[in-house]
Amino acid sequence: MTRRALLLSLLSGLLLATASPAHAAGYRYWSFWDRTGTTWTYATQGPSTAVPSDGDVQGFRFAVSEDSADADKPRGTASFTAICGDTATRDGRKRVALVIDFGTAPDAPSGERPPASRTACAVVPRDATTAEALATVARPLRYNTNALLCAIAGYPETGCGEQVAGKNTAPEDSGSDGGPSVGLFAGLAAIAVLGAAAVWRTRRRGNAA
Repeated sequence: MTRRALLLSLLSGLLLATASPAHAAGYRYWSFWDRTGTTWTYATQGPSTAVPSDGDVQGFRFAVSEDSADADKPRGTASFTAICGDTATRDGRKRVALVIDFGTAPDAPSGERPPASRTACAVVPRDATTAEALATVARPLRYNTNALLCAIAGYPETGCGEQVAGKNTAPEDSGSDGGPSVGLFAGLAAIAVLGAAAVWRTRRRGNAA
């Protein structure tokens, strides 16, 4: 292989390695969360079986996730006082603060745009499930035949937990403007050094001849 071909091969490899974002296989779905203090925890039950207590905060987040450890948490206000503080207690009823995060545009199904995130204070019977609480504040809900929650407030219009090609693993709200990465510039600098060395060696041999 000539030095020119070798340099071109190295350049192509570095550009692919530094310019392409990391991706992993994932699924597009609504994840369900419990709030304890200031921490979101992935729920161990589904919303149709979970029975929250008065004063609980629960959240839903639509996103592409590889698994529960990789799932994106709900964003925004998640305080019971902020969401339900103005809602009076009632006999035989409970108040459940719900955070509904419709996610980001990159996670949306093709042709759909996520609505703005919202919060709601659901006032329901003491024995109501989270799904029943959600139904009072964010209809229409959509489920599949396996009782998987597919849509909240009609979003998304289609699809339910489908596998997608991959997920961009860059941190959310990273502030990237989509321009060249630092890694790309480093790769180009390395190629420049290699090219300069090759030219120097060629000239040296020419002079020696």
